[in-house]
Amino acid sequence: MRLLFSPAEDGRCRVIVHRRDEVTLGMVSYDRTFRIPHGLAHAVTERELNLGAGVFGCIAAGAVFFSMRVLTGSPRHGAAARSARIIKANARSITVAEVLSGVLHGAVEGSLTVPLYAQAREAWGTVEERPFPYTEVTVAAAAENLRELADV
Repeated sequence: MRLLFSPAEDGRCRVIVHRRDEVTLGMVSYDRTFRIPHGLAHAVTERELNLGAGVFGCIAAGAVFFSMRVLTGSPRHGAAARSARIIKANARSITVAEVLSGVLHGAVEGSLTVPLYAQAREAWGTVEERPFPYTEVTVAAAAENLRELADV
């Protein structure tokens, strides 16, 4: 899957998603208050922390969220039902991706009030009972990668 992030006409961020099934989707973010688009924070967090069933992993598998629309290509038969199944089956993973991308986004935007690693562990604990699986180095590297991509 290939993602292209670009400014939208109204100051928001537009994401163009080119999936392997030859369907191209468009999504516009609703976060004009941040320098870094929330979708970019999600994509980087999910890639760097291997969250394969997060938002973009689900999109790659065939999910289409309410904020998206098909731009080109023909979704396969039963695409809407498949999308609903993917989203339902991965609801918890999507939530984990949401909270962790929010932490990394906040770190890069400079809005965290506690150290990054502590905030990530705390956020994880709000949605997961399993032990936090990442090291401080891994979390810091993910934030640094987001910071670098945001500066491009």
